[in-house]
Amino acid sequence: MSAIDRLRALPRRFQAGEHAGVTSVCSAHPLVIEAALRHGLARDRDVLVEATCNQVNQDGGYTGMTPADFRRFVERIAAMVGFPLERLVLGGDHLGPNPWKHLAPHEAMSKAETMIEGFAAAGFAKLHLDASMGCAGEPAALDDETVARRAARLAERAEGTVARGGLVPPVYVIGTEVPVPGGATEALDHLVVTGREAVRHTVDVHAKAFAALQLGDAFARVIAVVVQPGVEFGHEDIMVYRPHAAADIKGFLVEEPRLVFEAHSTDYQPDDALRRLVGDGFAILKVGPWLTFALRETLYGLSHIADILAPAPGEPSLRDAMDALMLEKPDNWRKYCHGSDAEVAVQRHFSLSDRIRYYWPDAAAQEAVDRLMARLDDRAIPLPLVGQHLGRLAETVAAGRITPEPRALLLAGIEAVLDRYDRATH
Repeated sequence: MSAIDRLRALPRRFQAGEHAGVTSVCSAHPLVIEAALRHGLARDRDVLVEATCNQVNQDGGYTGMTPADFRRFVERIAAMVGFPLERLVLGGDHLGPNPWKHLAPHEAMSKAETMIEGFAAAGFAKLHLDASMGCAGEPAALDDETVARRAARLAERAEGTVARGGLVPPVYVIGTEVPVPGGATEALDHLVVTGREAVRHTVDVHAKAFAALQLGDAFARVIAVVVQPGVEFGHEDIMVYRPHAAADIKGFLVEEPRLVFEAHSTDYQPDDALRRLVGDGFAILKVGPWLTFALRETLYGLSHIADILAPAPGEPSLRDAMDALMLEKPDNWRKYCHGSDAEVAVQRHFSLSDRIRYYWPDAAAQEAVDRLMARLDDRAIPLPLVGQHLGRLAETVAAGRITPEPRALLLAGIEAVLDRYDRATH
């Protein structure tokens, strides 16, 4: 059985009473990808890596990569760590007109169709169809029938591309993300959990739209629906999963045994909440900002350690260098961070929404990280300093499971988050 077959089997395994899920790694940071592949290799797991329509598209997205570029990027890292490609699944997330919603509907959908064709041609085997957003002249959120018709058009383009290329037919996810992508921007008061009737209607209108385009075989490969289980995070707030609040929606999976749920914004959930999500049928857990948040935590900890082991009085700390960069280029945080100057300064660096993740690819950020790593020069870091500045990793270092060297600690910081998801999904 291939990795995509195992992914497609998730609903059957759930219905059989098996505790089975998959972690969807949503990041384009090379160290996050490397950590995910090393983690999967060490545990003999399939690895699912997803790119969003804003990160990767035919225009390059904010990473500068097309779908084919992203595949080559991930496969180069896989070759470096020795991860077998047959255990790698690439996914496309929120594939629809979102990057071009400022255009007229027909123009935005034409761009979205070109985009999904690129994802399909590049062998992305899990495609999330999301045409829920209004384009120029339309309401911000569209009615379900319009969303379903546009999603079916995207599936039709993907199916044709796969057939012409003789590629493995993809699996699909339908439905839209209720949590704000990347986390909420205000304090969290409450969330409305998706109701059973709402998800029933979503599935029914998609089935009708697919059937109208003679896409019955494609609809049979829809494995999951995106719903709101009641999880979210903001700058410093986490809405934790409460199983009783999702009791109504869980009943849907009894009616529709060929599907599971996909949960977005599961970052920062406690271990027991993640495990309960999987047990309740939210078998696909997406995580992104938590991984780069853990990377930033480790980098800042290493910066404090460098100030002790290798002082450089004339050189700005990593935090100071990143703050100068974010102030010079504020577009990725300015409209998301609110409050006094002091509150906004904290949010820029430490928000759970992790707006700083958009800056790590910048040349100035890479140079600052390179200078930090050169100062530490792969030296072994004394355990007391690991405990003081990288406390979450101290026990692992003391047990000898990782070496206390800078790069190993960076990967370990990310893998500590992946460990939580591994425990929840297996």
